[in-house]
Amino acid sequence: MNKIRIALAVAALPLAVLAAACTTKADATDDKPTQRELRELVDRNQITALVDQLGRALDEGRFDDFRRIYTTEATAKTPGGKAEGRDALIAQASRNHSDDKRIQHFISNVMIDLEGETAGVRANLIATFAPAPTDAKTPPQPQYTLGEIYRFDAVRTSEGWRLSRVETTPIWSTGTRP
Repeated sequence: MNKIRIALAVAALPLAVLAAACTTKADATDDKPTQRELRELVDRNQITALVDQLGRALDEGRFDDFRRIYTTEATAKTPGGKAEGRDALIAQASRNHSDDKRIQHFISNVMIDLEGETAGVRANLIATFAPAPTDAKTPPQPQYTLGEIYRFDAVRTSEGWRLSRVETTPIWSTGTRP
């Protein structure tokens, strides 16, 4: 029960910060820093959500979601290859995340360096590869696990934040890559 209360409190934290920022008595000198801080919190939340959405899209084969994650001219450099343009990223991800294997992406430690309308993002990635299950009762054993560093560039667009570049740097691996 305590874990649930803690999880709810953590989930409610951004809303509490927003509510406090909106209800705090602010004079002209306090207003601009508060608005700036609030904008930064919202920006960081939106960029982190893009990284989370990318992990889900890759895990679930939802490559059309890339249209809401990446800019049209986005680039990628990963162990799966290089791609230029969002359609090329979709094609590359489709080839490397086929139905005959399952890949689960664990993304953590998302660090964001905001620079106005752009941001640099660094995150840790552990990708675990397993064959597709042969029956519903027995999950397959992983064959390969890869630890990488994700680096993204993000830009603010008229539709909101989007990723414009992704590059991964492999750090370690175990097993045989399928």
